[in-house]
Amino acid sequence: MTEENVSLVIPGRNCGGTIRPCLEAVAPLLAAPASRLDEILFVDDGSTDDTPEIVAQFPVTLIRGTGTGPGAARNLGWRAARNPLIWFVDSDCVAEPDALRLLLPHISDPAVGGVSGSYGNMRPDSLLACLIHEEIVERHRRMSARVDFLATFNVIYRRSVLERVGGFDERYLKAQDAELSFRVQEAGYELRFEFGSRVRHYHEASLRRYLRTQRQQGYWRVYLHSNYPRHSAGDSYSRLSDHVQPPLAMLSLLTGPLVFIRPVWWIGLLPLAFLAVAQIPMTWALLRRCGRLNHAAFAALSFVRAYWRGVGMVHGLLDWLCGFGREAGSDGAG
Repeated sequence: MTEENVSLVIPGRNCGGTIRPCLEAVAPLLAAPASRLDEILFVDDGSTDDTPEIVAQFPVTLIRGTGTGPGAARNLGWRAARNPLIWFVDSDCVAEPDALRLLLPHISDPAVGGVSGSYGNMRPDSLLACLIHEEIVERHRRMSARVDFLATFNVIYRRSVLERVGGFDERYLKAQDAELSFRVQEAGYELRFEFGSRVRHYHEASLRRYLRTQRQQGYWRVYLHSNYPRHSAGDSYSRLSDHVQPPLAMLSLLTGPLVFIRPVWWIGLLPLAFLAVAQIPMTWALLRRCGRLNHAAFAALSFVRAYWRGVGMVHGLLDWLCGFGREAGSDGAG
């Protein structure tokens, strides 16, 4: 295994409620025997709460960001780091003790450009947080060690790889992690996934905020998939059945009035019926694995989520067609 040291980069904005447990989990690694973690950098992306004061209590280098999003914050962090391996963890995540150790064997292979891990749940008392968490874990359980998509809540990239591809594309306010991993692959590197490496996440407990984020994700997926169309049919994390749900939701709004026209009333129900059926596989998987009847609520959550993602996709498509924000999806360059 390579003995290269690791720099941890944590971007955050107004994360006073989560940054303390985040840093309490990783700061001891700086002094732990045989630990390869050599420094921690926190990039404050324009916080207006007590985040900087909390960070100052830890052996962490504080970098003032530009307030222009997580991609820009991560770029500031890794470019200021002194080590050849860059570990990214989100400010609302609490790394388990062996999270870093389990990632390192993968990155010792020079053919591997990046490796990511999985999630734990910091809000087991929230049904919404549990539904979000268990869906992600179910998807992670299906992923192999070699993948074509990496998220940034718990991921290591080689600094040399980030330099070669230009780092994160700062024009993407969402989906910048997927966009980077696609470019790293195009540069000829393998991507790996380690299910055993986990960071416990403060999953969203507010339905309103969760759906707003889903709308934003739908918007930026338009630009992502216009640049990387081969991923629009699915990747290691998602499948074609996931990607067609937002269009089905929007189609159901268009065909809905047909239910009032007697000869073709059934056509108006078709998109709605297909969307409802699409919720069955994942809902059944959660019920079977978790054994909790309240997880049947995932079907309703996923059904509603498809509409919010669809609204975001329509907004993104209109902006893309009209040229608004076209620069954010023009060539995918960093």
